[in-house]
Amino acid sequence: MGLGSYESKRLPSGSVLVIGAGLAGLYLALKLFPRKVYVLTSKRSSKGAASAWAQGGIAAALSKNDSIELHKNDTIKAGDGLVDPEIAKILASEGPGCVHDLSALGVPFDKNSDGELSLSLEAAHSTARVARVKGDTSGAEIIKVMVSRAQEAEHITGIIGWRAESLLTDNNGGVTGTLARRDDGAILSIEADITVLATGGIGGLFSVTTNPRTARGDALGMAAVVGAQMRDLEFVQFHPTAIDIGRDPAPLATEALRGQGAILTDSNGIRFMDKYHKKGELAPRDDVARSIFLEIESGKQAFLDCRKAIGDKFPINFPTVFDSCMDAGIDPRNQLIPIAPAVHYHMGGIATDSYGQTNLNGLLAVGECSAVGVHGANRLASNSLLEAIVFGDRAARYINGKNWENKHSQKIKTQPWLSMGKEVSHSLRKAMTLNCGVQRNDKKLNTLINHINYLIEKVGPANPLVASKMIASCALAREECRGAHYRDDFNFTKKNAKSSYITYDMLD
Repeated sequence: MGLGSYESKRLPSGSVLVIGAGLAGLYLALKLFPRKVYVLTSKRSSKGAASAWAQGGIAAALSKNDSIELHKNDTIKAGDGLVDPEIAKILASEGPGCVHDLSALGVPFDKNSDGELSLSLEAAHSTARVARVKGDTSGAEIIKVMVSRAQEAEHITGIIGWRAESLLTDNNGGVTGTLARRDDGAILSIEADITVLATGGIGGLFSVTTNPRTARGDALGMAAVVGAQMRDLEFVQFHPTAIDIGRDPAPLATEALRGQGAILTDSNGIRFMDKYHKKGELAPRDDVARSIFLEIESGKQAFLDCRKAIGDKFPINFPTVFDSCMDAGIDPRNQLIPIAPAVHYHMGGIATDSYGQTNLNGLLAVGECSAVGVHGANRLASNSLLEAIVFGDRAARYINGKNWENKHSQKIKTQPWLSMGKEVSHSLRKAMTLNCGVQRNDKKLNTLINHINYLIEKVGPANPLVASKMIASCALAREECRGAHYRDDFNFTKKNAKSSYITYDMLD
């Protein structure tokens, strides 16, 4: 597509540009009151992108049977040695207050007959602590409320219909805004004192994913090429139970189904998880994903059997999964659901401190595109939406508590404008799934990196290619198995766990 018109916009001094309209971005924007906020989002992601697709809910210590310490410990254990204990404590400590704040904003969390929050159990949690909304529609219902509140807020202005694709910088390397593109090719330059990336994950880089195809690591790419530091990019979480019906993206069968007793079986209805892990279906999701992968690799098909555990309650308790199955001609009340692992969540991202600040002045990151150290090598189920609100809130407090230098007098630099095209995108997604999937090794990863280099030579360092190259390079460098990262040529876990850090200039 050729370039269309070009226009420039300079935001008022001290205002904030938030790139992304998922839960992290919208919650941050609301919490920035009374500071002026501009939320940039494409039309395709105006309903909240991947946040709206979340089924499980939000995990927090919300009951008398739970505690902050217990939630913190579960988070650390799931992260397989790489979770920062202080960050996990922040998440667990501040989580309940943020969940109650969502409720005060109007999120209609499910409640029991006593009027208390109805909490679900999910894999690797010590107790039931997942607050949900209308069964498996949590993300969509939460985002609906967030969008409504943002539209009502006088301090928030939407810049809708534009997709950020590169960052503006000053002479000192600080970030001063973004260049965005509209579908018709028009370009918009937006200068801002404070820029916050809240664009979500990288699932769209893979051909089998539960994420929107637009979640392709653009934030990682555009931040990396201007010098942002990345953390733990090799850790890509594969959800074990994507519904295997040939759709792109793949519908998700929430982990809450297994929390309520659904089991994993082969085509004959024979349960197989007990031979892989002592916790069976409630093992950490990376273990479950690998177990299903091995079953499929051995020539068998894997299924989720909800007939006994859920049965006739399916349409009410899990309407999203029910509708996906019925659309594919599968009645989960009395039929097995075919499942397969799919890319679901990225534990890695742009390295930040506990307030979302990156190593670049003027640039913050929150939500899935960031890496604050709370997920480690493997995210605990339903901690993602919690991360969005806890660290979105902290970023807002940080921004509102600081006097920001006006960068408008400094020279603005722009990055090259690059687009991949459908053919390159398809080639990249296929190569990422084949070579950087549930099981990895030296041969596969080197093949992938060589292919990405070929694509970069063809079209230049477009954001998804930059993000993919960094992910593959980090996966190649980590010569062990840890959390969601499994190397079949280094089938062991090293004693000393360390997070990986990388900048784009380290690759060449």
